[in-house]
Amino acid sequence: MQLHVLARVIHFRLQVIDVHDHLQGLVPLLGVDMWEHAYYLQYNNVKADYLKEIWKIVNWRDVGARYSKAQ
Repeated sequence: MQLHVLARVIHFRLQVIDVHDHLQGLVPLLGVDMWEHAYYLQYNNVKADYLKEIWKIVNWRDVGARYSKAQ
């Protein structure tokens, strides 16, 4: 599975990374599934529309709590 993740790394920097297996040494803050199964039925093959809409359903309180816990 391809997942784009906003993660807090050990050296206290934020990075957007592609994850295919596991997050060794990273704290995931937000993950967005970018494989076609995540968006194809609703957005056909328009990945940009999927990404535009995904931000409307992100639980930012949860992302913030993960960020605070990772510090």
